[in-house]
Amino acid sequence: MGKSDFLTPKAIANRIKSKGLQKLRWYCQMCQKQCRDENGFKCHCMSESHQRQLLLASENPQQFMDYFSEEFRNDFLELLRRRFGTKRVHNNIVYNEYISHREHIHMNATQWETLTDFTKWLGREGLCKVDETPKGWYIQYIDRDPETFHRQLKLEKKKKQYLDDEEKTAKFIEEQVRRGLEGKEQVVTFNLSKGACSSSGATSSKSSTLGPSALKTIGSSASVKRKESAQSSAQSKEKKKKKSALDEIMEIEEEKKRTARTDYWLQPEIIVKIITKKLGEKYHKKKGIVKEVIDKYTAVVKMIDSGDKLKLDQTHLETVIPAPGKRILVLNGGYRGNEGTLESINEKTFSATIVIETGPLKGRRVEGIQYEDFSKLA
Repeated sequence: MGKSDFLTPKAIANRIKSKGLQKLRWYCQMCQKQCRDENGFKCHCMSESHQRQLLLASENPQQFMDYFSEEFRNDFLELLRRRFGTKRVHNNIVYNEYISHREHIHMNATQWETLTDFTKWLGREGLCKVDETPKGWYIQYIDRDPETFHRQLKLEKKKKQYLDDEEKTAKFIEEQVRRGLEGKEQVVTFNLSKGACSSSGATSSKSSTLGPSALKTIGSSASVKRKESAQSSAQSKEKKKKKSALDEIMEIEEEKKRTARTDYWLQPEIIVKIITKKLGEKYHKKKGIVKEVIDKYTAVVKMIDSGDKLKLDQTHLETVIPAPGKRILVLNGGYRGNEGTLESINEKTFSATIVIETGPLKGRRVEGIQYEDFSKLA
């Protein structure tokens, strides 16, 4: 078996070494060749092919640097778009994943000296949203693909149409309630003025002073008034029927809202309690105020006692039930987003009774709101 045989231990070892990443100082970007040790890099620098590449680069070094910079930028952005999408991520995480590819362009061959300079350049060019934090620089890819843009427009349009339909339904129900209440008041005043006072009282007073002809006119007027009272009672019955149908519509809408639950409940400016023990006894069972909600499931919580800010998932938090009479915010279910006042607590069913204070349902008393569906407002 010869020395250069494919299955010799040395050949196998060389192939294993060539698969992994080697030291950057032994890499030649011009020739795109990675050497395994200092002696191999020295021999490569003395080779004729390397000298020929250096002569080509010396004629127009800016052209080569622009080419490497463009390749580095395109590959980095492509990895960011394909791997992380439009999520906010630490720039070092993306860079470490980028350099794990063996054939990548090294940053020392580009116009940027450090990863921070490259991150700032992405922000200035409008390719990404960048922000600096105590933990380093974070980047967020801006997707400018026309298809993605049109898809987002369609989703926003559909969401707006859904919200418009909900607002129209709420306004329609509120208008019908207002008309029903106005109609009920008109019927009550009409009955009191016409039926009780004018018909009986006037007839008795006039019948004692007027003659037979007057009695005929009074009888005719009384019959007319009876017809009017009959018509008014018929109208009131129709309005009651309409109102009952309206009540059915409202019940149907409320039932739809009750079933429209989500698996996320975090909202800004509510008070929550930390239930995880991973942060230690300092924060366990302590209360804080939600200052910011990230991606629906994560919250930035400011502790009430110490003032520390923590970034926590909603699984590590729970709602806070205040004393009766305190303000709360509904977090889930049909009344989601409405502020209210806690009226009472039912410990047997783990639920509470609240009074809505905002929106078209202001003043409504709602029973059976579960503990996890509302929390105390800051």
